[in-house]
This record gives sequence, structure tokens and C-alpha cells, in this order.
Amino acid sequence: MEMISLDVAKTKQHSGILKTKRHFEILDGLRGIAALAVVVFHFMEWIYSDYSKNFIGHGFLAVDFFFCLSGFVIGYAYDDRIGKMGVVEFFKSRMIRLQPLVLLGSVIGLLGFLFDPFASHSILYGTGKLILVFLCSVLMIPFPVMEERFFNLFSFNAPAWSLFWEYVANIFYAFILYKIGRRSLAVFAIIAAVALCFVSYRSGNLMGGWGKDSFWDGSIRIAYSFLAGLFIYRSNWIIKNKLGFISLAILLSLAFIMPYFKWNWMAEALVVLLYFPLLVSLGAGASLTQGLKRLCQFSGKISYPLYMTHYVAIWIFGNYYTSHKPGTTELVLIIIIGTILLVGLAYLVMVIYDTPIRKYLNNKRQQRL
Repeated sequence: MEMISLDVAKTKQHSGILKTKRHFEILDGLRGIAALAVVVFHFMEWIYSDYSKNFIGHGFLAVDFFFCLSGFVIGYAYDDRIGKMGVVEFFKSRMIRLQPLVLLGSVIGLLGFLFDPFASHSILYGTGKLILVFLCSVLMIPFPVMEERFFNLFSFNAPAWSLFWEYVANIFYAFILYKIGRRSLAVFAIIAAVALCFVSYRSGNLMGGWGKDSFWDGSIRIAYSFLAGLFIYRSNWIIKNKLGFISLAILLSLAFIMPYFKWNWMAEALVVLLYFPLLVSLGAGASLTQGLKRLCQFSGKISYPLYMTHYVAIWIFGNYYTSHKPGTTELVLIIIIGTILLVGLAYLVMVIYDTPIRKYLNNKRQQRL
């Protein structure tokens, strides 16, 4: 009987470790809005290399919102159980959540590179080099070697640069951040905020981190926003309000479509330093009507698949735009229809691949425990 009781106790302990907490539905919905902004921004930056002429010229700031949201969610999901589950199980959880789409995004990116009907640069690379680039993409090892792809850290799936820094943040969280108190966390966040202002002032913007020349800018962007999100959770800075999803979605979108002006570096820094943390606090405390609950849930679920699978279409569009110079009407149709199709693709990826794979891996993990 004692043996059975111990087994039952262990089973309950492991079940608690693996149990998923409730979601903040409005924050899930805002994550989807940010993912859509990234997709539209990536289409538009081919048309307007001068972002001041781009109606969504600050769409890249969605990544900083992701980082802040990530810090909040990681703190909420793991602060009270990482000590019980241990570092290894924490990393398993994160790998199961993130890595399947890293793999699929790399595969889709490779296929798009090889079979892009509007580009011929694939003939410039031998099989060995393509395999090396692909393996680096799958293993999250930055390898910016393709000049015609602007020396992106991950040539086959450019958005993976933010996932690289997400993994780095998770490592710091597991070994350092979850152990320290709010005071130390605040000190680190202030140091990161100063560094963020410096990066923004030096470059005139905060869009670095994705390529060879701006690699370390990504570390500053993730450092501040992740720490800010984590600090919000630990300080319980959740602002109860009745704004609702639609109002908060509009407020978030304003950050992406704000105009450029002389003090642009300061505006972007303030958005990341203050505005996004405020939106996370408001989103966590906002009330949600039942009618919009499903929309927010869908938006949240689709956000990561959309983010990790859309860029193959962006490369193809960019090569088509460069070679064919389509008119305004055609461009509008391409971007609208392309965005809708990419959301549809992300949904299929979620239903057919990502959700079943993660469910299978979590079930196997549960059986082992």
C-alpha cells in the first residue's frame, strides 16, 4: 500500500508539473493581431524600402510586443513550478512548444528556395552548402551567408531570428531569472532599457537583430521586453478595465502604423519601453465578451504557425515584384489575397501538423513521467 501511495503521489506531482494553466484570451488575441501586422509589413517592405512611406512602417515592432508578452507568459506559466519540474523538463516543454514549427518552417523555406519560379539563385549553391544552411536553420544556429537574402541569420526562414533570441531568453530564465527577486529583476530591466535607448539612437530605429550586421541588437530587444513582461507578472501589474479586445487591438495597431518623424528613434523606444508593457497589463486585466472569446482563441492559436510559415511566400513575392514590377491594383490584390491564404495555410499547419505533433510528444512525455 505504501508503494501504491507513493506512485499516486508522484503521478499527481508530475500531472501538476505538466498541467497547462488557463490562457489570457485577450493577450492571445493581441498576439494574433501582431502576427498579422508582421505579415503585412513583410509584404510592404518590398514595395517601400523607405519605411517612412510605408503605412505599416513600424510593423517590425510587433516582435518587441511578442518578447514582452513572452516574458509575462513564461513567468505566469512556470514561476511557481519550474523549481519542481527542473530545468530539463522546462526545456522539454519549450522545445515541444517551439521546435516543431522551427523544423517545418525550415523545410518550407528550403522548398521555396529551390522551387521559387521567379528566382534562379538556387543554382548558385551546391548541395553541401544548402544542407549546411538547412541544418543550421533546424538547430537554431545563426548562419548569415546568403547575400541575396540580405544576410539573414536564418536564410530559409527569416523570422526564426526572434525564435533564436526566445531560446536564449528561456535559457537565462531557467538558470537565473526565475531565482531572482523583483528588485534584481528591476535593476536588470533598467540596464536593458538604457541599452535599448542607445541602440535606437545609434541606428535611428529598433529594427535590428535579424541580420549579420545587427545581430547583437536582437539581444537588447529581447533583454528589455522579456524582463519587462516578467516584471509585470511578478509585480501583479494587471490593470482591471473594460476596454475589451477590439479597443486593445486598435491601440496595439496604432503602434505599427504611427508615422515617422524627426525623433523616430525616441518614439520607437518609448513604444517598447512603456506602451507595450502597458498594453500587456491592460490585456491581462481586460474583460472579454463571450462573442469574441472564440476569435481571440483562434487568433492566439494561429499566431505562431502564421509567423513561422509565412516568409516563404514573402521571398517569392519579393522576387516577383522585383522582376515584374506589378501595378498598384495588382499589388493590393496580391497582399490581401496572399495574407488570407497565409492565414489559411497557418490554420492547416496548426490542425494537421503542429497540434498533433505536440500532443503526441506531450503524451509520450507523460507516459515516461
